[in-house]
Amino acid sequence: MSPFRFKLEKVLDYRGQLEDQAKGALARAKAVHGEQEALVKDVEGRLEAHRAKQQEATKSPGDMWLWRQYKDALETDLAVARGRLRELALMLHKAREEAVRRSRDRKLLEKLKENQARKHYEEENLREQKENDEMATIRYERKDF
Repeated sequence: MSPFRFKLEKVLDYRGQLEDQAKGALARAKAVHGEQEALVKDVEGRLEAHRAKQQEATKSPGDMWLWRQYKDALETDLAVARGRLRELALMLHKAREEAVRRSRDRKLLEKLKENQARKHYEEENLREQKENDEMATIRYERKDF
């Protein structure tokens, strides 16, 4: 029986490499997104803690000015961090879609390979069976009594 040889094996390997690259990009995007989420939560926590300390702050004009400046800076930082988080969420979504697309492409070729291999082995078995039937017919000697 001749072994099965998939003609698109190099393409399948290449698509596997592309899928691995897409998975790596997805992992990096998840990590960066997670770090940004942690940063947003940190800034939110600092802003809430600062607002809670507002009642404790002395009411001198200098203290009020400093308090407002720090609050404004935290709010600006929070807005920037949330904007970056939205950008990273979009990048994460695109990376996820790309990984799914690459995986689908590879699986499609693997399915083709499986179908071709199954067909090849079925044809080989039929050919072998025909050869055996022919050999049995040739070797058969009819004995009339």
